[in-house]
Amino acid sequence: MKTDNATTVRTCPLCGAQYGGFPALSRKYPNTHICPDCGTREALESIGVSTAEQEKILGIIHGSNIHNSDR
Repeated sequence: MKTDNATTVRTCPLCGAQYGGFPALSRKYPNTHICPDCGTREALESIGVSTAEQEKILGIIHGSNIHNSDR
């Protein structure tokens, strides 16, 4: 049976957020699926982007100036 990733709701093991759509694969924890935001944070961190700048970038991605995180 084929799974529809667009309608599956998951909980991110890193931040606890619930998300739909396609998960990201963690760079830090092998074979661990994480939410797209945590995937973006890990990717940005890997190239030296500061935490504050990561949040600004996520805010832009989500269409707001400030991205409030539960992390």
